[in-house]
Formats: sequence, C-alpha cells, structure tokens
Amino acid sequence: MKGFWKDFKEFISKGNIIDLAVAVVIGGAFNKIVTGLVNNIIMPLVSLATGGLNVKDWKWVLKEAVLDEAGEIVTAENAVLYGEFIQLIIDFIIIALSIFVVLRIMMKSKEKLHAAEIAAEKAKAEEEEAAKKAEEEAAKQAAEEEAAKQKALDAEKLQLLREIRDSLKK
Repeated sequence: MKGFWKDFKEFISKGNIIDLAVAVVIGGAFNKIVTGLVNNIIMPLVSLATGGLNVKDWKWVLKEAVLDEAGEIVTAENAVLYGEFIQLIIDFIIIALSIFVVLRIMMKSKEKLHAAEIAAEKAKAEEEEAAKKAEEEAAKQAAEEEAAKQKALDAEKLQLLREIRDSLKK
C-alpha cells in the first residue's frame, strides 16, 4: 500500500494532475457543445425526416400507464426508451469523429515536423559529405602537386648527376 501512495504522490507532483483537470474541464465544455449540436440541429432535422416525431420520444411501451378517474397516474408506464439511446449513440459518434479529426490533424502535423527534421538532418549530412569530399580532393591535389615537385626535383638531381659523371669522364 505504501508503494501505491508513493506512486500517487509522484503522479501528482509531476503535474499530470493539472493536465488531467484541464482535460476534464475541456471535455465537459466539449460535451455541452456536442449535446447542443445534436439536440438543436441534428435531431430536429431527423425529426423532420421522420414526420415530426422527436427521436428522443421514440419508445417501445411494455405496459401502459394506469390512470384513475381524475387522470392521475396510479402506475407509471413501463417502456424501453430506445430513442434516447439512439440520440446518445449519435452524440458518441460526433464526439468520436471530432476527436479523431483533431488527433489526425495533430499526427499529420507531427509527421510533417518529423519529415522536416529528417530532411534537415539529411541535408546536413550531405553538406558534411560534400565538405569531406572537397577536403579529400584538395588533399589529393596537394599531394599530386607535391609529387610533381618531387619528381621535377628528382629529375633535376638526376640531370646534375649525369653532368657530373660526364664531366668526370673527360
């Protein structure tokens, strides 16, 4: 049990609790928006399409209400309120669709950001490779020039030695 409270304290101290509280508040506000959309826009259109019946009023009566002579309810009606269930399903679908759209936008932007980072890394690697090749080419050219100078110097030494040899032969 000590480990549980320690983990809980660590969870709260990380700041996750504030993120969770913000999510709950935003979720509650979003739920009100979706409920308003469903109740005030979508359901009246569905009601219009179904001949003026409110979807929320759709029900399957198992047992009619019993009324006395004064019209007072003696025994309440027993019914399956499937219209309210259908409305809740529509609420859920709209909420799920909205969350999906938001998450998809976030994931696409994250993918684009990641692709941009990869492209930047690739460009940097290509620049480094080009710089390395240029450096190797410069070193190769310097080595060739040094070899050419050494060859010219060796040829000059060889010529000098031949002249000395020829002069000694005479």
